Amino acid sequence: MGANPKRINVTLDEAHALKLARLAERTHVQEGTLARSLLATALDDADPDASRITEILDAIPGAWERTQEGLAQARRGKGIPRRVGLSGAGNRQPASKAGRG
Repeated sequence: MGANPKRINVTLDEAHALKLARLAERTHVQEGTLARSLLATALDDADPDASRITEILDAIPGAWERTQEGLAQARRGKGIPRRVGLSGAGNRQPASKAGRG
């Protein structure tokens, strides 16, 4: 693993969760370990071409609708304020936690 691993949470639909559980059982590894390996492999194999990324994002069920709802919530003042660090979006923290070490 890299020097600064990042933790993320992933929600799977029932069918994919079941498939992951079955694969983990067959391979005798923890589901989280298998999921991390599968995601890392998919990311390594992902085509960085912008047109391909758009195609991938467009294939996510409900993504457009969730994005639009998030924008509407932000316009209504329901968003969570973020503070962007010097190195960009990867260092975003809720404003309530900014400056805590």
